[in-house]
Amino acid sequence: MRRSVLLKLSVAAVLVTGMASVPAAAWAQATPLPYDEARGVFSFAEGLERTLPAVVQVTTLGQSSGPRSEDTEAQPVSTGSGVIIDAGQGIIVTNNHVIEGGSKFTVDLADGRLFDAVLIGTDKATDIAVLRIEGTGLAQVEVADSDTLRTGDLAFAVGYPLGLDQTLTMGVISGLNRSGLGDAVEDYIQTDAAVNSGNSGGPLLDSRGRLIGINTSILSGGGGGNDGIAFAVPTRIMLYVVGQIRENGQVRRGSTGALLSSLNATSARDLGLNIVRGAVVRDVAPGSPAEAAGLRPDDVIVRVQSRPVANAGSVLATVGVAAPGSQLEVVYLRDGVEQRTTVVVEMSEAGGIALGREALTAYGAGFREARTGERGGQDHRLVVEVVEGGTPTAVAGLVAGDLVVSVNGRDASSLQALATALGTDRRPIRLRVYRAGETVDLTLNP
Repeated sequence: MRRSVLLKLSVAAVLVTGMASVPAAAWAQATPLPYDEARGVFSFAEGLERTLPAVVQVTTLGQSSGPRSEDTEAQPVSTGSGVIIDAGQGIIVTNNHVIEGGSKFTVDLADGRLFDAVLIGTDKATDIAVLRIEGTGLAQVEVADSDTLRTGDLAFAVGYPLGLDQTLTMGVISGLNRSGLGDAVEDYIQTDAAVNSGNSGGPLLDSRGRLIGINTSILSGGGGGNDGIAFAVPTRIMLYVVGQIRENGQVRRGSTGALLSSLNATSARDLGLNIVRGAVVRDVAPGSPAEAAGLRPDDVIVRVQSRPVANAGSVLATVGVAAPGSQLEVVYLRDGVEQRTTVVVEMSEAGGIALGREALTAYGAGFREARTGERGGQDHRLVVEVVEGGTPTAVAGLVAGDLVVSVNGRDASSLQALATALGTDRRPIRLRVYRAGETVDLTLNP
């Protein structure tokens, strides 16, 4: 299979220009840039070429919308990239949005071989999916610790963009701990290595060809093209998610019992703060680790484990991949004064419902009493404070700001009544909410 490699050598060119009077071979001994003496060029090929065979193209197939019969073949609905992390077991990591909606999956290797793949599991909150193929002679990527990355490190994106064969692009790490794209589990690596449609699910590599992240999204000024802002899920999160999927078939996350929302300009003014980055504690569940740590409503978490907190997703990214019993150092503001505490992580119950004094968490959403100004003239008393990406409530279409009208046809006028209604054995759960002047019916499948 033809391999198209795009490699920017601007860094090397600038350095060579500045050292034109020095023999290249002699200068190579004093510079960290890898030098191929036989060809007389600077190149990262030696480290990267070991990884390129492990980068694959993933094709997702689904049933066509036309006339169907038992003999109707599944048709391609999307393509993306992936990377083999375990050659012995044929384990491939890609993005959830690459395989979403598919009924069959195929994997193309760089050597031209084609395999049918089995979907092991997915995690929408981190946009990670795990596939498996059965084959011999597979290559696998070496995984690096993403916590060792520094802004300015070289980074290489590999994938199958825009219908091209395997393509390599180069850039730098533009930023770390990026969040703010939502309230999901977010702790992205930002890079300016060119990432386009088709790169999704492919690896982000360091200059030695080691995996540091899974390319998942881009910010584009229009048209969906590359504008030099791309995001990757770091290996720290990827390894936890993949391990959970391989072991349990799904991802179970840690919890502290704190109901959080993202700090914004409005809530910052209400709290008398002059910052807009942080996670606001809206409530703590009775008997929870957050309560034991002394956290209270209106505390604003600004750092967890020395990681800056941009929003609620930043906290979820750390708590959600911490082993049960882990102790997390938390820095927070109370009445504008910085304080510190240690919170113990407990394993959250699948589909658990936690009722606090002033708020309720259930199936990935937080609810609280609505203020008069939030009701829009309606009598509905409960409002959705926050919805965690990839959770059952997010899948159902619930969004922050929704006013709860009823659950399974019954009014929910208090947090206790809502907790009881959501805890019913009746499945699926029918939610009716009031949103932007109209009533919306949702179906929740816990």
